[in-house]
Amino acid sequence: MIKITPENTENPSRGKILLSEPFLTDPYFKRAAILLCEHNDEGSFGFVLNNYLDMSLGQIMKGLPELTTRVSLGGPVNSSNLYYLHTLGSSIIDSKEIANGIYLGGDFEHLKEEISKGNVGHNQVKFFVGYSGWSANQLEEEMAQNSWYVAEAKPEIVMNIKSDNLWAEFLESMGSKYSKMIGLPTDPNLN
Repeated sequence: MIKITPENTENPSRGKILLSEPFLTDPYFKRAAILLCEHNDEGSFGFVLNNYLDMSLGQIMKGLPELTTRVSLGGPVNSSNLYYLHTLGSSIIDSKEIANGIYLGGDFEHLKEEISKGNVGHNQVKFFVGYSGWSANQLEEEMAQNSWYVAEAKPEIVMNIKSDNLWAEFLESMGSKYSKMIGLPTDPNLN
């Protein structure tokens, strides 16, 4: 069998991006870019950055201040919960830095206050319904099957709510041997 995609050369870790291989057909992870928020012996979790919902933030959760943004389906786990990433740093109490300048969660009431005051721009916070999770060693098994590529988390790409093709942008940032996969069809039989 001829291999038309490159081998993965990086290992997953907190703060890295998982990119699905181009032929993965799972509806949650097809051409997905996932920010890995934790990866340890107990398992892994992260958020699909580019699986946007056709709903506004206000439709998902009533009583939120107005913010022009997009909400992504972060994954199939706990899809009744709202999560968020931001670049507001430690100004949001109890937030946790995941990657260089990208933070997870924190005091939600404080975030709402900052949005109400107009102190938060659309490119400073990204919301997710649900998350993606892997049990202990599950992600390593999927990596061995070449289901994922690992990329560096670039805040300007992670937080870009205007892009409809984050998967391609991350592949492009990895260099020419990976960017060649962007044009591959989703069905390898069509290649």
